[in-house]
Amino acid sequence: MIIGVGVIGAGTMGAGIAQICATTGVQVTMVDVSPAAIDRGQSAIAGSLERLVSKEKLTAAQKAEALARLRATTDYAELADAQLVIEAATESLELKLRILRQVDEIVAKDAIIATNTSSLSITQLAAVVSAPARFIGMHFFNPVPMMALVELIRGLQTSDETHARVLAFAGQIGKTPITAKNSPGFAVNRILCPMINEAVFALQEGLATAEDIDAGMKLGCNHPIGPLALADMIGLDTLLAIMQMFYEGFDDPKYRPAPLLKEMVAAGYLGRKSGRGFYAYA
Repeated sequence: MIIGVGVIGAGTMGAGIAQICATTGVQVTMVDVSPAAIDRGQSAIAGSLERLVSKEKLTAAQKAEALARLRATTDYAELADAQLVIEAATESLELKLRILRQVDEIVAKDAIIATNTSSLSITQLAAVVSAPARFIGMHFFNPVPMMALVELIRGLQTSDETHARVLAFAGQIGKTPITAKNSPGFAVNRILCPMINEAVFALQEGLATAEDIDAGMKLGCNHPIGPLALADMIGLDTLLAIMQMFYEGFDDPKYRPAPLLKEMVAAGYLGRKSGRGFYAYA
């Protein structure tokens, strides 16, 4: 059983991972580059836990116990005793490589290093650590405390023992794991993102309105949210980056990004975070 985890990144994903670990009995050290980032992450976790208390999904005592298990710092040296370190920084190859090299110099020789990525090559990331057999991808889904799935991705170097330990850890923190090979988009995004991209093509061609496309997929396919509304939630720039990676990685025209998607990103219409995407947000 893993009882001590380090989480690098106090943003949406990092804070969510830290929260779910702390609420399931794991001691967590959350690291970020600045006190301001740490404060935002801690506030987000406290607010999320308070909402769970108000919905009677958590008691006040359980909230206090979870917060007591969480330590936040800007000092990477605090990760020295972690059995598992989960890097959850921004989806940037250069940034992740830099962080992983830094972490590798600090963690114990038997510690597992994982990366929370939705698209980057696990094999490539593993190559910069001293023990790539103990490296694995852990793709959590947003919002982490609510989403049951964690996608485990084995790089070429990942050992069976590492996979087995992380598989058990996923169950320990109440997640349902699936395992995928190291390939662009892994399993979930390989299916999901082209589906969203096809919805953008349908809108671009005037096949139906955005509202009707989304209603059709919700009512006809029982999806909880329509593909265009989901694109707005993900961020159109993020979706475009993933589709471009697929297009280049597979060298297959079926993955080409919809021209409308490219045009909207160029216009700064990125979805919820910019106030406008396929829908307008106040």
